[in-house]
Amino acid sequence: MYILKNAFISIIRNKGRNILIGIIIMVISASCAVTLAIRSSADKIVSAYEKKYPIEVTIGMNRENLTKSFRENNTSQEEMIESFNEIEPITIEDVEKYGDSNYVSNYYYTYSVSLNGKDLTEATDSLVKETTKTEVETNTRTETFGTPPTGGRGDKFPGNWGSKSTTEKKTTTTTTENIRNERASRGVFTLTGYNSYDAMNDFINGNYTITDGEVNSNFEDNYCVISEELATLNEIKVGDKITLVSPSDEDITYELEVTGIYKENTDEASDMRNMFSSSANNIITNVNVVKNIVAKDEDANATVNPTYVLKSKDNIDAFEQEVKDKDLNEYYMLSNNLDIVNNATKSIISVKNFATTFLIITLIIGAVVLLVITMINIRERKYEIGVLRTIGMRKSLVSCQFMFELLAVCIVALLIGAGIGGLSSVKISNSLLASEIENAKSDMEAINQNFGGNMMHDNRDMQKFDIVNIETVNSIDAVVDFQVLGKLLLIGVGLTLVGSISAMIAISRFSPLDILKERS
Repeated sequence: MYILKNAFISIIRNKGRNILIGIIIMVISASCAVTLAIRSSADKIVSAYEKKYPIEVTIGMNRENLTKSFRENNTSQEEMIESFNEIEPITIEDVEKYGDSNYVSNYYYTYSVSLNGKDLTEATDSLVKETTKTEVETNTRTETFGTPPTGGRGDKFPGNWGSKSTTEKKTTTTTTENIRNERASRGVFTLTGYNSYDAMNDFINGNYTITDGEVNSNFEDNYCVISEELATLNEIKVGDKITLVSPSDEDITYELEVTGIYKENTDEASDMRNMFSSSANNIITNVNVVKNIVAKDEDANATVNPTYVLKSKDNIDAFEQEVKDKDLNEYYMLSNNLDIVNNATKSIISVKNFATTFLIITLIIGAVVLLVITMINIRERKYEIGVLRTIGMRKSLVSCQFMFELLAVCIVALLIGAGIGGLSSVKISNSLLASEIENAKSDMEAINQNFGGNMMHDNRDMQKFDIVNIETVNSIDAVVDFQVLGKLLLIGVGLTLVGSISAMIAISRFSPLDILKERS
């Protein structure tokens, strides 16, 4: 108790020196508060981006291995085609098997099949060009005979002098019909089924946008969404029904209700060289519809494209090895979007690293300055130390008194510095967060419109996309929170220990008798 009382008296008696120490600690704590707040904000932004861009792994054809195998075995063209056709496609059972992993938080997939349409005209540029070519060849053909007058050209004289008109029958009808039959044998329309909103990346990224109706949130019903071009070409409206036909058996039909019409927003869609976009014949539905079609038609050629969402980027290699252990064909490979995630957070991580560097430099400079002031304080109070040691106070107790003095000044200065740093860091941190929050709102609104505006009917639907979590980064919580204050307290204790250790070393070297002799 005497030590605490004596420490308090000493603080009042040497208020000038302690105020100087307090100012130094206050500046250090204010600087640390700003940098820690920036780091905290940066961590939250990075976390939000990682949720917005989760680590996704897809399975695709490993053409490098395929080509290498053909080259090493001197495979002929026919053998190459045969080998390619013999590669077993990925099934839904495989997708579920690979998705049953401790490294996977979620997975989704698309299920596609090619079909024809009953009373449904295909939107294709090739047929348009073939029709144009046929019409030209059935027009009047001009044949020139004789010799035009000297000094002139036949086409400059009225009535096409020296020519006669004949009519030819079209010669490309058979070719056009063969092309149509060939397409029909494979299926001219692609029916793509999705198993969740998460799988519909084209709508999420804005490549597709609903212009009328909506994407049905029930992934079990017999509905579909068609392109604006296909709808215009066939005069289809929302609520109408279309009938799709199996390429292998015209008696097998499937009726779907059109709940929405979409348009493509990619650069390819604005290509003036083509009348129709690549997605014109792409009909969108749910996985359940495609499953029913495959179950009904044994000859249906369906394709599965899975996407796996990993829990962490550290699990990429382990998941890849696990999938290979589950007998993934050597001609398939796994790809991920790690580069996209890293690029999205690169600038924020740079800000965080800058703040960390500034924090380290501030602490080093602050510790050195505090150490020098403490040593000066010890030397100025050398006689006081000698008296205390002469009356029987142990070195450890004297050191504790100096430590309590420094700790009391440090805590008061830390609180003031934290307040100043917290107020000033609000604007700095919020400037980092403001654009991200606004971008999150804009992205969510855009996604909502891409799906036809039906996702915000129920607030729970908005949670399908973790991007909205960026909105929960509150400016006050991001700056002045218990985590930052806890780190500031550790910094204050650390600075106090640095000053106390230097005081203990100095005090242990002092001899009470020598100090008193020097005084006298």
